[in-house]
Amino acid sequence: MSKTLVLGGARSGKSAHAESLMGTDTLYLATARRIPGDTEWDARIATHTARRPSTWDTLETPDTTSLTTAIETATKPLLIDDIATWLTNAMDDANAWTSPHPDLAPATTALVAAVSRCPAPITVVSSEVGLGVIPQTRSGRLFRDELGAVNASLAQVCTQVLLLVAGLPLRLK
Repeated sequence: MSKTLVLGGARSGKSAHAESLMGTDTLYLATARRIPGDTEWDARIATHTARRPSTWDTLETPDTTSLTTAIETATKPLLIDDIATWLTNAMDDANAWTSPHPDLAPATTALVAAVSRCPAPITVVSSEVGLGVIPQTRSGRLFRDELGAVNASLAQVCTQVLLLVAGLPLRLK
């Protein structure tokens, strides 16, 4: 079964490229949480929604349980967009920003295992955060480290890994 990881920096074209890899019968797993009163976030979600074909189904999966369940029970091709947003939610849920030793392993292990066992073709979008400067804040370093680790784990279970740079895909695996 095809498992593709599409990585890229902010505004690299990773989501649009991942969408172009999908057929007309796709289940889009949206990982964003809606934030009451955040009109800028709502506009970003609306942009992504408007770009999707009308033949696609969308399921909002902002937490680990809903995301892993959707992956493990898939009956048609999946597109997950994106892991960085999902990880932010998982970190919020684990109080990682203030906890001295947050344990994100249960959430990240469950995600990687679900992708590995997915019964349908799956394309996963995630941000590549390992090419920039070292974040100045503890929360920034924690996020970068956790996302880097989950990306590496996902790359191990995926059959294809692409990196988008300036809208151009580079095949890594």
